[in-house]
Amino acid sequence: MADAKSHGIDATNQEFVRFDQVAKSQEYRLAEAAEAEAFDNEFVIRTCDLGLFLRGGAEGKRRFAEELGSALREIGFAILEGHGIDPRVHEEAARWTPEVFLRPSLQEKLRFRAARHGSVNQGYFPVKETSDIHPDLVEGWVFCRRAFDLPGEPARVGDFWPVPEAEPVFRRMCLGQEKLIAPIMQSLLAYLGCDPHLYDARLEKTNFGLRLNYYPPVSAEDDASGAARLLGHEDVDLFTFLPAPRVEGLQVLNRANGKWIRLDAPPGTIILNTGDYMQRITNDILPSTTHRVSKPRDARLRGESRVSFPMNVYLREEEILEVLPGLPNPKYSPVKAIAFHTRITSKYYGEGYAADV
Repeated sequence: MADAKSHGIDATNQEFVRFDQVAKSQEYRLAEAAEAEAFDNEFVIRTCDLGLFLRGGAEGKRRFAEELGSALREIGFAILEGHGIDPRVHEEAARWTPEVFLRPSLQEKLRFRAARHGSVNQGYFPVKETSDIHPDLVEGWVFCRRAFDLPGEPARVGDFWPVPEAEPVFRRMCLGQEKLIAPIMQSLLAYLGCDPHLYDARLEKTNFGLRLNYYPPVSAEDDASGAARLLGHEDVDLFTFLPAPRVEGLQVLNRANGKWIRLDAPPGTIILNTGDYMQRITNDILPSTTHRVSKPRDARLRGESRVSFPMNVYLREEEILEVLPGLPNPKYSPVKAIAFHTRITSKYYGEGYAADV
């Protein structure tokens, strides 16, 4: 294990704060330390019914905007029910995620090793190589819009998928969740007193990053090392759709008291969280909230694998991020999305990752 990554087991986020492009005063260890952590067992991440927006008329839209906006303003996370996506779509994705990682050989997977495409580091990440700053106990694979056979767009499936027959499975899921982007953004804009349609054109066929995570069983050696399954971090995007994982691990930092919340969402729901793009354009009103994936508390479950497949919603690289009109006392100047995104993620991929724009 490289010295930098060994240090990352005990490092705190504030060692890398120079890369951040929004205010993040919270301090936390990148990996969970059983003897040094405090947990908030009282706080409940709110559940919001997206069906109010989709099927409740003008009053339903108003109610949903208030519910979702207040939930995200408080902690940056909410649980979505009533989203209308057939649960079989997410069940199929859960079955296919291990296939993407376990069917090809390591040599074959390394042909797709991650590289920056526009803003996003897209492709395969070997276990312990998700970032340069922590030895995460996870294999990752990121597929952006360009990796999918989408209507009216060039198909490049063979350039990105080691198991091509998996692409239609995840394409169906992404297209279903893509329909939720406008309702979420319109609701948040309405909550903030802005024109709810301000971002409609910017988010039509916008870029996204589907990240498949395969967490292999934890070896005794890795368990003893103190490494986490996924380091504490904040997402870089507008918001993330995460179909509820089946296996324990997701934890959210409550900035109000510095304690961690174990988030266990009901099957069939989608976890939603806001990221750095959103914190920037909302002038810190909607926070980019810290979260991580820990090893299960039950040692027997550490011998089982875990999968997840979050979908990060971005803006196109050339779009400008600026504080929304009407919000008082803007703290942030306008910045091109690609510059904003790659400067933040340089903390994970090295100083040379930032785009020269």
